Amino acid sequence: PPPPPFGALRPPGPPGPPGFPAVVQQVDILTRLGMKRKKKWTVEGQIKRTNWKAVPVNKLTENAFWTKVDEERLASQSLIENLQSRFSSKPPSKSMTNEAKNSTAKKKTKELKVLDAKAAQNLSVVLGGALKHLPYAELRKCILRCDTSVLTENLLQSLIQYLPTPDQLNRLLEYQNDYDNLAEAEQFALSLADIKRLVPRLKSLKFKLHYSELVQDCKPDIVAATAACEEVKKSKKFAKLLEIILLIGNIMNTGSKNEQSVGFDISYLPKLTNTKDRDQKTLLHFLVETIERDYPDLLQFYDELPYVDKAARVSMEGVMKALKQMDNSIKNLEMDLQNAARGSTDPDDRFEEAMGQFSKETRQQCDVLQTMYQNMETLFSGLSEYFVFDKQKYTLEEFFTDIKTFKDQFKGAYEGILKERETEAKLARAREAREKADKERSERAAKKRALVDFNAPDDQEGVMDSLLEALKTGSAFSRDQKRKRAPRAAGAERRAQLNRSRSRGPNSTFSKDLVDILMEVEENQPPTIPSSGGVGGGNLPPNSAPEPVLGGIDSAALAQRRERRNQRQAAHINQNHNNINSREREVSATGIIENSNDNGPTEDALMRKLRAL
Repeated sequence: PPPPPFGALRPPGPPGPPGFPAVVQQVDILTRLGMKRKKKWTVEGQIKRTNWKAVPVNKLTENAFWTKVDEERLASQSLIENLQSRFSSKPPSKSMTNEAKNSTAKKKTKELKVLDAKAAQNLSVVLGGALKHLPYAELRKCILRCDTSVLTENLLQSLIQYLPTPDQLNRLLEYQNDYDNLAEAEQFALSLADIKRLVPRLKSLKFKLHYSELVQDCKPDIVAATAACEEVKKSKKFAKLLEIILLIGNIMNTGSKNEQSVGFDISYLPKLTNTKDRDQKTLLHFLVETIERDYPDLLQFYDELPYVDKAARVSMEGVMKALKQMDNSIKNLEMDLQNAARGSTDPDDRFEEAMGQFSKETRQQCDVLQTMYQNMETLFSGLSEYFVFDKQKYTLEEFFTDIKTFKDQFKGAYEGILKERETEAKLARAREAREKADKERSERAAKKRALVDFNAPDDQEGVMDSLLEALKTGSAFSRDQKRKRAPRAAGAERRAQLNRSRSRGPNSTFSKDLVDILMEVEENQPPTIPSSGGVGGGNLPPNSAPEPVLGGIDSAALAQRRERRNQRQAAHINQNHNNINSREREVSATGIIENSNDNGPTEDALMRKLRAL
């Protein structure tokens, strides 16, 4: 095209390859981190992918693990070839042998000669499972040699279940010359068709593997049931317990059709919980309480029945079925051994060598188990006659299940009664402790009220001593009850109280109260006879009458008598003062009366108490 005119814009060039800027950016990041771009591998055909989430290149840092990885040095051609052969997602390449491909196609298209489609499919499933890598000839040898290391119990069960019938195997023998034209399942069946008594042999091998499990299923059950039958019949405690239940039932059934019963069915034992009293407690609880009170030795009656729990899980029908299966398997084994003793043309057949000793041992053990079972059956028949029940309708399993249920219910009821008593005892102790605490609290409160009751009559005795004792011991300051405070004055009354408290000196209140008490003591003294100064009269004090002369006693004698009386009065007053001072010192020693204005209310209360005294 012609060049654009001068000054015009040049048209854009052709676009680069797709993703070109992103590739350049990745290369720059890898170069900056000292890495090289990963190699692009070449594989033949399509190969399965690894569905991982790749790490973005722009997220890499110098400290990242992937910046130091160089996996290409570990690559090899053999690794690539193994990956191609194992994980190729395309059909096999042309380099594979055409014969294998053709044979596979022929097997898929071959028609079945003898077997039906379902039987062939089942055998194909077995061949694709445990026998996938085992050739037919090798499996045939394992069956002839009785090699149980290869013939597991699951494999034997599959072969027994899916192998063709003997008639079909005989028909397959007719196609021995046409082996290549048979289907895969028929080829497999044909490779085993010439083994005599193939399926019975496989069953005998399975029986050998399963025999120990059969014995463990039968023998413990027979032993437990036998022991339980003997225990129930011989237990004296259980028998006495049944007698008590019969007595209680006959008493309760008075006037009904079941009165005066000679016995009851053992199946009634678990139903004792169905009868309840007015307090919704069951008859079983009553039975337990009666036994605990009158027959305490029966409380642990179940100690004489240790095998009852195991016998409750024993089914005579199941044990008998297992013994019959064991006996039939041993008979088939013995028949196979007889056939093998006639001689076998196959040198790999070692059936007699592998199974002969096992057959003898199993026959002996089976005979012992059958004898034990007959003994158990005889004992249970004796129990049915002993307790009078039909053993056909009331089986061994049901019989021991009912006894086990009753035993468990009895234990649970007794434990419940003990727990209930323990709970009641705890509640009673808590109630007594609460009542005692309330009583003590009431006594302390009454004592405190007596100590601080200033409105009590004046003739109460020992109040001051009790008060001092309470102050010394600290009981007067107990916090059991909150102290009630009088409502605080407000307004002008409160300001007047503050002014009065400020006007008082440190000891003014206490000193004033002491003076008041002393004045009250003097006023309460008996009146005295005033002296006249002489017989003939003289100057008398104001407000006094002239004292008469008694029996001619002179004025000197009267003066002496008056002096002695005045001394006695002074001594009495001094004694009162000393008593008050001593009480004051004792109270001060307890820390209640201090020379401070803060204790004013306490001093007032004390002085009121002293006045009351």
